[in-house]
Amino acid sequence: MEFGEKLQALRKSRGLTQEELAEALFVSRTAVSKWESGRGYPSIDSLKEVSGFFSVSIDDLLSGEKLLSLAQREHTDHLRRVYGLLYGMTDLFSCLLILLPLYPQTADGFVYAVNLFAYRQASPLHRAVYWAAFVALTALGALGLLLLRLQKERPRRVVTACSAALSVVMVFFLALARQPYALTVVFSLLLAKAALLYRAGKTT
Repeated sequence: MEFGEKLQALRKSRGLTQEELAEALFVSRTAVSKWESGRGYPSIDSLKEVSGFFSVSIDDLLSGEKLLSLAQREHTDHLRRVYGLLYGMTDLFSCLLILLPLYPQTADGFVYAVNLFAYRQASPLHRAVYWAAFVALTALGALGLLLLRLQKERPRRVVTACSAALSVVMVFFLALARQPYALTVVFSLLLAKAALLYRAGKTT
């Protein structure tokens, strides 16, 4: 007997509806419906709740092989969330490109390093590109973290792709504009994001 069938039999033996069981386990009715129909399995924590609620062992609910597969899936999902969190934080660090003194400006025969607020040496077009790109990267980081929190995987992948593409474009733009310090920061962040994407890809 599969897990869904066992859960359904246990629920009916208590005379509970799916909604009542969901309330007892602190999950949604949709989750219980998925479990019973075999379209999904509970997390390890939810499985413990089911086991305790019906006073049966976890081994009675799931075979050892299924339990191992579930634990591996949870571990993989956890790693993906960690990499997603680090990726979003890397994009948030793009705000440093606005705040740190990374841009050379000449005054009274001396060259000073200033932040983007004080930078006037470049053309208005270049400064507009810097502002737009760095604000966009920071916003993409915040949006990516929000989508990670909401578990919206597909939109988060789109945000991740946009972030990576914009970082690549800015590396070339800053190189052409001869901005070595800002280029170093953007390139370092891009390498960090590439490493995180690589590690996330290896968890599949």
